[in-house]
Amino acid sequence: MKLTGAALSLALAFASPALAEAFLLSSPIDCDLASDCYIQQYVDSDPSPRASDFTCSTLSYDGHKGTDFALTSRSEIARNIRVLASAAGRVKGVRDGMADVSYSKETADEVAGRECGNGVVIDHGDGWETQYCHLKKGSVLVKPGQKIWRGQEIGFVGQSGKAAFPHVHLSVRKDGKVIDPFDPDGVTNCAAAGDSTLWKVRPDYRPGGLIGAGFAPTVPEFDDIKAGSAAVQTLPANAPALVIWGYLFGSQPDDILKLSITGPQGVVIADDVTLTKAQAQSFRAIGKKRRGKRWPTGRYSGEVILTRGLKTLDQKIISIDVR
Repeated sequence: MKLTGAALSLALAFASPALAEAFLLSSPIDCDLASDCYIQQYVDSDPSPRASDFTCSTLSYDGHKGTDFALTSRSEIARNIRVLASAAGRVKGVRDGMADVSYSKETADEVAGRECGNGVVIDHGDGWETQYCHLKKGSVLVKPGQKIWRGQEIGFVGQSGKAAFPHVHLSVRKDGKVIDPFDPDGVTNCAAAGDSTLWKVRPDYRPGGLIGAGFAPTVPEFDDIKAGSAAVQTLPANAPALVIWGYLFGSQPDDILKLSITGPQGVVIADDVTLTKAQAQSFRAIGKKRRGKRWPTGRYSGEVILTRGLKTLDQKIISIDVR
């Protein structure tokens, strides 16, 4: 991409130390992005009808204007994960009172014009503002005109508005224009993505990974996995099957999901599943039906590994007692 004139001036401004000192962001969510939560989607950097994140990968969708910091399941909403102001400023606007529900065609009319759900907009001065969307109903703690410090709690993560999963959507704008905090100069170089940043401590980029994993007596429904109710803690010895599942984000064609179960008498089942398409979220499961009257009792371990080419993207090891 070549820049000339005003566009070049803007790019140089983003790269300048003065700007970096004046406006830097901290994480808008109080969780560990390596385990308790994760980034599901980034700003769409492709102006065409196609979509790509700032690394030229697929963790975005057409026209997406923010960064989605996601919880691992809907059940996590009850834990009241804090949403934090990413920078100091003054509250420009708020909304609260919208229900936390999974967005669908059936709910589209209810959220029309209020797609952000419960949210907060903060004015940081000099044309900068941040917006926080999909907060939990009844959790917004701030009011218009209120001064805010960096890291101040402004609400809890929810799933209000146009949200297919629980998360806080952070939008950053300068003079009304959407800015990607991972690549604010707007120059996408796939060989060396993200050469500029608005983050005080830039969150690590994960090109895909495991949201969760668990055991079950049958192949679970995807909605139960997303709700956080699919995994069981123990299984009876007369369970009809032993099933292990992995819950993924950012899968790519030819990714391989390795799943295995090992019990008191050795390997119960192991298989490699080759993924065939890019998906924002998905799950895969393997299992073995009970052949005798009972499973051998004791501790069973499971392993789920996501690989891309020669690289291991993520791995989870879990265990369960069969009694």
